Amino acid sequence: MSTLQLGSKTVGDGNPTYIIAEIGINHQGDVKIARELVRQAALAGADAVKFQKRNVERILTRDGLEMPYDNPNSFGKTYGEHKRALELTEGDYHELLSFANEMNVDFTASGWDEESIDFLDTLGIDFFKMASADLTNFPLLEHTAKKGRPMILSTGMADLEMVKQAYQLVRSFNLQIALLQCTSTYPSRFNEINLRVLETFRMAFPEAVIGYSGHELGIAISEVAVALGAKIVERHFTLDRTMKGGDHAASLEPGGLQKLIRDIRHIEDALGTGEKRIQESEAPYFKKLAKSVVSTMPIPQGTIITRDMLTTKGPGTGISPARIGDVVGKSPKVDLKGDVVIREDDIEW
Repeated sequence: MSTLQLGSKTVGDGNPTYIIAEIGINHQGDVKIARELVRQAALAGADAVKFQKRNVERILTRDGLEMPYDNPNSFGKTYGEHKRALELTEGDYHELLSFANEMNVDFTASGWDEESIDFLDTLGIDFFKMASADLTNFPLLEHTAKKGRPMILSTGMADLEMVKQAYQLVRSFNLQIALLQCTSTYPSRFNEINLRVLETFRMAFPEAVIGYSGHELGIAISEVAVALGAKIVERHFTLDRTMKGGDHAASLEPGGLQKLIRDIRHIEDALGTGEKRIQESEAPYFKKLAKSVVSTMPIPQGTIITRDMLTTKGPGTGISPARIGDVVGKSPKVDLKGDVVIREDDIEW
């Protein structure tokens, strides 16, 4: 049984799917928008909200910072200006954590550099989420693993061997690990999502909690992931998919997130326990629709019953037709009329 404690929730085998609303940078660098995203995610029923924390100068070279970035989704003339415009302040993070606590939703962020990880650790987030882009960033993975908090690793842009190497590295410092199948395109093509990797991961990493981070359009694929065993589902979340920015188009709006969570909870209920049994609600339908052993003619008390004296008809309130052979050769305790249901206490067993 693989489980993790993420915030107030136990996550993994035998527990409800843990649903993360990935706010990321969809707040446009505005803490007011960020607060509203937290509020809407909580109202939709998400278990956690997730942001992205970067020290822009730490993750990009000078050339990378000064690279021209002039496109409809840009928030600056250079890539550095663009990334800085989408960063929240440390004070914003304290405010958002406090607000998430008020809304009773777990709070986390993916730290993209060691300084950001240190800040998030000091902030007191519930767990770390590592971006697919950092699956091969072994120094950052090691630095984060040593903090001792649960870690969720997305696995986009990676093959199985790369996932194994990252997993083994983290596991040498930290046993609290979840792995998410992910395809890092926005939005993802359906024929590249590869949900069967969920089973591959379960076989390859039996000690880890397995989940799915989706960038596809719609909600059906994420729901199928739950049916296939994903115990964590992460989806990008926005107030409006037409807003400026590269992640909005592959995000769910509040109504979509609410429907996804509703459907996941219904799927969990529908999956059941695996024990095949008659449901309590089926009992009245069984009586109405099922068949019983029925007499084809009057059968006086003490008569040896032969097969031609019996047939099967509804309602299903008498001896089951599956036991018709048991009735042949027996005698009724009372006179039986023709065309009546034969019950257990009618027969001399």
